[in-house]
Amino acid sequence: MTTQENSTHGSYVTKGESFDRDMSYIDDRITRDGRDGWPVEAGRYRLIAARACPWANRTLISRRLLGLEDALSVGMPGPTHDKRSWTFDLDEGGVDPVLGYERLQQAYFARFPDYPRGITVPAVVDVPSRAVVTNDFQQITLDFTAEWTEHHRDGAPDLYPVAQRAEIDALSRWMLHRVNNGVYKVGFAGSQQVYEDEFRALWAALDELEERLGRSRYLLGPAITEADVRLFPTLIRFDPVYHGHFKANRQPLASMPNLWNYTKDLFTTPGFGDTVDFEQIKRHYYVVHEDINPTQVVPLGPDLSPLLEGHDRDRFETATWGPEGTAPQPPLAAEVVDPAHTPLHVSGR
Repeated sequence: MTTQENSTHGSYVTKGESFDRDMSYIDDRITRDGRDGWPVEAGRYRLIAARACPWANRTLISRRLLGLEDALSVGMPGPTHDKRSWTFDLDEGGVDPVLGYERLQQAYFARFPDYPRGITVPAVVDVPSRAVVTNDFQQITLDFTAEWTEHHRDGAPDLYPVAQRAEIDALSRWMLHRVNNGVYKVGFAGSQQVYEDEFRALWAALDELEERLGRSRYLLGPAITEADVRLFPTLIRFDPVYHGHFKANRQPLASMPNLWNYTKDLFTTPGFGDTVDFEQIKRHYYVVHEDINPTQVVPLGPDLSPLLEGHDRDRFETATWGPEGTAPQPPLAAEVVDPAHTPLHVSGR
C-alpha cells in the first residue's frame, strides 16, 4: 500500500528497524461543492480497489453498504503487483475496460508525471481525464458517506453519524496505528526486539477490542458505523495471513470469543463478506512479500468454513442498519466473488 510496500517488489523489511508506513497521500477530495475541483458526479469517477488489499477492501464495503454501484464504477486489479504498480491482469487483455490502462501507475502519471511515491490502492480516478484524483484511503470512505449522499440507495445506513463522529475518529486513529497497521509493524519488524515490542502492542490492542465487543454488538453500539468498516478487513485477514505470515501468532482470532463471533457476524452481513476473496488475499501476501516468504508458496489452510457457522452477537441490542436503514441488495453480477475463493473452497479440504 505504501511507498515502502510498492517501491521494490518483495522488499519490505529494513534490518534492525521498525516498519514506517508513508502516510503522505494525494489529499484532494471529491465533494458536493467541488471545492478541490472535483465535484461529486455520478458516472464521472472510477474506484480502483484490489480485493487483496485491506485498505481497498473498506472502500468496496462502503460502496456496497451505501449503494453507490450505479454512481461509481469499480476497477479491480489482480492480487499481486511488481515494483512499478498494481496491474489489471484480471481484465480481458490485461487492460481496464474503462480507463484503457494496463497499470494503475498510468493514472498517477497522467496527473503527476514524476509521482514520487507508491502507486497505491484504493485510488479514485477521473474517467474523462483518466488521471488519479485521490488515494487518501482514510478520507475516501468518509466522503462516500458524507459527500455522496445524493447517490445513496434508499435505506442506506448512516455510517458516520454526526453525534458519533468524534468518537469514531478517535477510535479509527487508535485502530489504524495499533491494529490495522499494527499487524504490518509486527510482520515487517527488522529485529527481534522490534518484533517483540510490536507483537505485544498489537495483542494489547486486540485484547482491548475483545473486551469492548463484550459490551455491544458493534464497536459503537447497536448499529454498524465507519469504525466497523475499518476494523473488519483486518480481522478477516487475521487467521489466514497475519497469524502465520506476519508471526502475529499469540493465538488465532478464532480463539477469542467476542472478536471471532463479531467477525463471523459481519462476514455474513450483506456488504461485508461478499466483498472478500480469500484466494486473492492469500496470494497477495504470500507471493508479493518475498523477503518474508522467499519461496512464494501459498498455504492451503486454514479451514475458513467456521466463518459460516452461527454467532452469538444477537444477544446484544441490535439496529444494524440504523433506525430507518435496510440491508443492501446483492452484489452486481460482475462483482460477485468467485465461489471457489470463498470459505468452503479455499482451505484445501
